[in-house]
Amino acid sequence: MSDSHTTNTGRPAQNAGPAKNMRPGGMMGRGGGPMAMMKGEKAKNFKGTMKRLMVSLKPYTVRIVIVFLFAILSTIFSIIGPKVMGNATTVLLDGVLATLRGTGDIDFGRIGTILLTVLALYVFSSLASFIMGWIMAKVSTDLAYRFREQIQAKINRIPFRYFDATTHGETLSRITNDVDTINQTLNQSLTQIITSAVTVLGVLVMMLSIDWRMTLVALLMIPLSFGIIGFIIGKSQKFYKKQQEYLGHINGQVEEMYGGHIVMKAFNREEKTLKTFDATNDTLYDAAWKSQFLTGIMMPLMNFVGNLGYVGVAVLGGWLAIKKAITVGDIQAFIQYVRNFTQPIQQIANISNVLQQTAAAAERVYEFLDETEESAEASEPVELTEVHGQVEFRNIRFGYNRDKPIIKNFSALAKPGQKIAIVGPTGAGKTTLVKLLMRFYDVDEGAILLDGHDIRSFRRRDLRKNFGMVLQDTWLYNDTIMENIRYGRLDATDEEVIAAAKAAYVDHFVHTLPEGYQMVLNEETSNISQGQKQLLTIARAILADPPIMILDEATSSVDTRTEVLIQKAMDRLMHGRTSFVIAHRLSTIQNADLILVLRDGDIVEQGTHRELLDRGGFYAELYNSQFEVPAVSEAYN
Repeated sequence: MSDSHTTNTGRPAQNAGPAKNMRPGGMMGRGGGPMAMMKGEKAKNFKGTMKRLMVSLKPYTVRIVIVFLFAILSTIFSIIGPKVMGNATTVLLDGVLATLRGTGDIDFGRIGTILLTVLALYVFSSLASFIMGWIMAKVSTDLAYRFREQIQAKINRIPFRYFDATTHGETLSRITNDVDTINQTLNQSLTQIITSAVTVLGVLVMMLSIDWRMTLVALLMIPLSFGIIGFIIGKSQKFYKKQQEYLGHINGQVEEMYGGHIVMKAFNREEKTLKTFDATNDTLYDAAWKSQFLTGIMMPLMNFVGNLGYVGVAVLGGWLAIKKAITVGDIQAFIQYVRNFTQPIQQIANISNVLQQTAAAAERVYEFLDETEESAEASEPVELTEVHGQVEFRNIRFGYNRDKPIIKNFSALAKPGQKIAIVGPTGAGKTTLVKLLMRFYDVDEGAILLDGHDIRSFRRRDLRKNFGMVLQDTWLYNDTIMENIRYGRLDATDEEVIAAAKAAYVDHFVHTLPEGYQMVLNEETSNISQGQKQLLTIARAILADPPIMILDEATSSVDTRTEVLIQKAMDRLMHGRTSFVIAHRLSTIQNADLILVLRDGDIVEQGTHRELLDRGGFYAELYNSQFEVPAVSEAYN
């Protein structure tokens, strides 16, 4: 959760590669190397996903039609080439034989014309192929750009409940690996489908035009080819599935490893972490090399089958040439066609696998885009010109799992300008109340009212801009100190930012830093202390200047002297504003107008500090437990 007053923002981690024993940072063991592209698992609903993908491609219809036209032209030009080249061979052989007999010479002029024709055909074929590839690359890349844009927008509309149940690595895998797979495989498959189909049909026609008997020998290789391809794809598919699954697992582990690097080092968990990583990486490595090996042996086996076809064609062609049924040039052209015939057949078989990868990746992307979003905004939202700050919790009930409520029947009233302290043992529901107040979650029963209006009748944006938050967990990003404070109100001037910094006692320590307000915080914000980070988030909240403040253990990370200064700043900030203060150190909320004491999701006591102490109940036990160690266990049981 962000300690900005408006939004929650996260930072993506880098992808993890699948190489065996690859440590973060790129080190690998056992000679493994990262693969260029991750293969996808088989889609659960291939047909439905491909139909939906076609709908996503609809804006590119004109460009795709142009790609198909150029693909056909490129293929036709390349198909005609061997036949024309065979004529040159025939003319050359006839000329050599005529020279030996003394009846004529080699017709170099005709051979030159034929060669120029072949050159022109191949040039046009290459040019058409280049244009086709250029357009298709633009289409697939633009589609990937749109998918990432949609996923990023979707992230801001998905409720927090989704992220509580899904690892960061799994979510990141969809926006990186899956979208990249769609980009790369779509770029390959669309062009290969048309070029392979046209090539097979065109080559078959050209082979039949030369000799039907040699064509029949070549066709005998097709069942054998498809048998080998089907066997390999059947065996490799399960490894592709496991590979994609464990890629998501390893992304999550690496993201957590880097995100909690300091904690890991502090507790000497390097060895345990690496063992966990290696176990996952071993599984990924095992699935990856098996899938790659099975895919890699397809080409040698297909070449073997193709060579069998060459032998059959060469033997039959030689016999037909002796009988003068065909020319030597026709045999040469036919052998080229045999090679051109088996290759697109293999490509067509591979395309089925490529399309499975595309569909599996697209399915994961669409699953994310179809996730249930936050409940719809009110059709006629409440818009308050002035927020007074009265907040009422009316018989609310809530649980992250509806069957296990954390807050059972909570009711309380915070009047405008009051300082409300919320105290209680860990797990009593204090921070959950804040999440409900900000509508990060909606209550299961009851209602939360702001100035007499149910907060569900506000637009979330309008509701949240009325709250300033300073949380126990700070969130700062990789930018200057000035911009990190300005995040509280993006249109604030430098003077306003500095004024807020002075109010939060930030200005003094900033001037001790090398570049002052222009010092850039690193990605982990480890170049300033935890206390200084907390001060910056307080300055950000002061700059936002909202009518309602929420402080969740805001001074927990500062020293005693700084805490006193911050407490004074907070008192000035909270003056005239409704404030909710979550505190474990009860000495910091003694001046609260109302203290709500929570236990097991219910309010067990409420009143001022003095009233609650005089009552001698649960609050008094909590308060005294700070000074008497034996009282701790009783107070929290």
